[in-house]
Amino acid sequence: MGDNLFEGLPPPSHYQQLQGKENEEVEGKEGNDQISFSLKTSSSSNNKEASPKPVLKSALKRPKPTESNPEAAVQEKRLRFKMTTDASETQVIEAMQKIASHIKNPTKFSKASKLAIQLIQAGSVKGGTSEHFFAILEAAMSCTTSCTDPSVRGDYHSLFSAAQDAAECLNKRQKNQLTVWTFRAVMANDFLTDDSFVFSKTASKLKDAICSLPFATEDDDIDEAATLKDETETGNEEDDKKQTIVESAEENNKDESDPFGLDALIPSSGKKDDRAKGRKDVATKSRKDDEEDTKIFLKSKREALISCLEIAARRYKTPWCQTVIDILVKHAFDNVARFTSRQRDAIEKLWASVWEQQIRRKQGKSVTGKLDVNAFEWLQQKYSTEKISIRHSVGASGDRRCQQWLG
Repeated sequence: MGDNLFEGLPPPSHYQQLQGKENEEVEGKEGNDQISFSLKTSSSSNNKEASPKPVLKSALKRPKPTESNPEAAVQEKRLRFKMTTDASETQVIEAMQKIASHIKNPTKFSKASKLAIQLIQAGSVKGGTSEHFFAILEAAMSCTTSCTDPSVRGDYHSLFSAAQDAAECLNKRQKNQLTVWTFRAVMANDFLTDDSFVFSKTASKLKDAICSLPFATEDDDIDEAATLKDETETGNEEDDKKQTIVESAEENNKDESDPFGLDALIPSSGKKDDRAKGRKDVATKSRKDDEEDTKIFLKSKREALISCLEIAARRYKTPWCQTVIDILVKHAFDNVARFTSRQRDAIEKLWASVWEQQIRRKQGKSVTGKLDVNAFEWLQQKYSTEKISIRHSVGASGDRRCQQWLG
């Protein structure tokens, strides 16, 4: 016992470490007690001042468990892709060329026209691609099927209605041609609708288009009589032949006047005059081209309006179309001076036919044998014989007849 006094006791270093840990735990408990006491006192003081905030229901919900399957997350990421792609100008041109080659086929017209509309809506029609887009429209109008054919009527209407959004990218000649095509593809098809509101609105547009035409001149009548389809083709061929003969004769005369080519060695003194003359010739040629384009545009526009007028007149058997057609044809007859000679004859015959049918309807000599009058004409006939009293009530016993109201 006396030999080993520290037997059974831990070493001094280990004892000091255990004692330090116990002291730290005691101090931590005291600090936590102080903090909890301060929090309790502060919370009790705050409760006296303000009521506690209500707990949100969303905080009580259980959080969604995270997916532990990494393959599902990878598959979800792979399914995400871009819906739109930025195509280059070369790709857009190639797409337009393919559409122009397929849109001529009536069986592929529906799909090709929808693809062209998608290009317009995507903003792909720009200055660099406008020529190729115009080629699509030109190929669509060169289709053997008519614009008013029931199988492609809606597709033509949609395509040329959407083409108005890209008209600002076209030049003047192309815009004029697009206007004519719009009359044939949109306005003509609107006259075949079953909606009375659309029919009346289209008739108002046609009347405005007729009023925008200039008055026809004698030159227009001469050009119309002289420029038939077959005669234009033969005339162009003859003009080309004459032009080649004249050019060959001029070259021969030039060779005879200067057989050794010495005129090229002599310095010319009038270079400035030649340049001014060349500029003047270019300006004159451009002005003549503009005049020729204007003549062609007016001629095509008149023909398209006459076509729309004839399509509208074919709907005369429909009762709710009759009044609108009467007003429309009468308006065209009043403005007959804005058309050429053959077109004037067509309008006069159309007005005579409409007037005859109107008289037959009033007399009860229509196809059905009944008194086929519309609501407007029935009211016009009814109130034309009514009397008006001093109190301005129609139908009372008065001595004033309603002669001006409704015609």
